Amino acid sequence: MNIKLSHNSILLLMLLLAIVVVVFSLSQGSVALTVSEVALALQSEGTYLAQTLIWELRVPRVMAAFATGALLSLAGALMQILLRNPLADPYVLGISGGASVMVLGAILLGLSGVLLSGAAFIGAVISTLLVFGLSQRTGQTTPIRLLLTGVVIAAGWGACITLMLAVAPPQKIPGMLFWLMGDLSYAHTPWLAWVTLLAAMGVIMPFAKSLNVLSRGPLQAAALGVNVTLVERLVFVLASLMTAVAVTTAGSVGFVGLVVPHMMRLILGNDQRVILPAAALAGGCLVTFADTIARTVIAPEQLPVGVMTALLGVPTFLFLLRKGRM
Repeated sequence: MNIKLSHNSILLLMLLLAIVVVVFSLSQGSVALTVSEVALALQSEGTYLAQTLIWELRVPRVMAAFATGALLSLAGALMQILLRNPLADPYVLGISGGASVMVLGAILLGLSGVLLSGAAFIGAVISTLLVFGLSQRTGQTTPIRLLLTGVVIAAGWGACITLMLAVAPPQKIPGMLFWLMGDLSYAHTPWLAWVTLLAAMGVIMPFAKSLNVLSRGPLQAAALGVNVTLVERLVFVLASLMTAVAVTTAGSVGFVGLVVPHMMRLILGNDQRVILPAAALAGGCLVTFADTIARTVIAPEQLPVGVMTALLGVPTFLFLLRKGRM
């Protein structure tokens, strides 16, 4: 028996799943807590140890992980619409490469903490401005020129990263590689990520119907009254900003922006009014769960969260793709 759920029911189920994943993540770590202990600690009750673990360590990290996944998934969904390419992801325009070069340079200079986050954001912004500026021709930017320019810029950043790793002192290479694979160990300030996420959702959701039309092509969208130039520039700016903030928060966390939007389309169809919020919730769940596994599987040691997102996301996506074809 086939049961069709309304859009609101689907999003409600996704929200409930997100709450379950967040509570599970808060309860797990080198010291496991029960759900009741987590609930008491969130109310500033219970043991001092539980309150310290929850409020000082786990809440900031879980919030940062969820916001990072949501930002990358939403940015990936928007990039796939903008470039009309199902293989597009938030990093396709070299934004992550620019951030990575600046962060690795900061590490080589001995900087740490908030200075690394600032370097990542500056690098992401520089890369965005380079791609957008170089892809313009006679004041206009086409998806093909944007994509090709982004690929070339990303290749250039990749060469810079390889060179920096080659000349880096041996004692600094592990930290550099860990950041390149995604690291939430120092994500103690998730507020910028959450403000960016909520603002982006508030801006883009009124354009969801226009995005449905734009995904079929700019000519058809223009014929139906969509301001194609405005919508495309809005999508580019929002996707770039979200990617920059995500990279600033957690480093380069791969596969999320590519795999999650695809998974949501395979399950829910291609209505952006559902896909965009569902992708944000699913991406947040994926990165939060992956980070929980990364910090508990060999506790007290930690694994890069980017490795775990790939190990969890890719097999799931391939399974859904095969099931969809059948």
